[in-house]
Amino acid sequence: MILRLAQGGLRLGLRLVYLRYILASVGALAIDMGMFLLFMRGGMAPMPASLIGYSAGIAVHWLLSSRAVFTDAKGRDDGHRRKILFLLSALLGLGLTALIVGGFEQAGIDPRIGKIVAVAVSFQAVWLLRRHIVFTP
Repeated sequence: MILRLAQGGLRLGLRLVYLRYILASVGALAIDMGMFLLFMRGGMAPMPASLIGYSAGIAVHWLLSSRAVFTDAKGRDDGHRRKILFLLSALLGLGLTALIVGGFEQAGIDPRIGKIVAVAVSFQAVWLLRRHIVFTP
């Protein structure tokens, strides 16, 4: 019974971390998407607009993730290791975003649809890396 309660507590804890991660991602996405649309409206090509927006979202996500999402990893600051791993995971998401948005643009499909697809794909890939590698408690 105690083991079952402990397992339930672990699952609940992971769900809460995932919920906080989703909320942090929504905040970062608001910056990302807002800049993407703003730059496209200003005449910038979709791929660079996407890269600039995503880069701004990276900064917002680092602040939220390191302070409010992965709180169980706070006490173990490995110098710059965590920041470097976070940046590498963000660069993977950035690469996925660029490839997907660029692919949609090349295929003649509205790049805003590509951006939505890229958000879903990069979100899950980056979450897995951050949960299991970057912010391991």
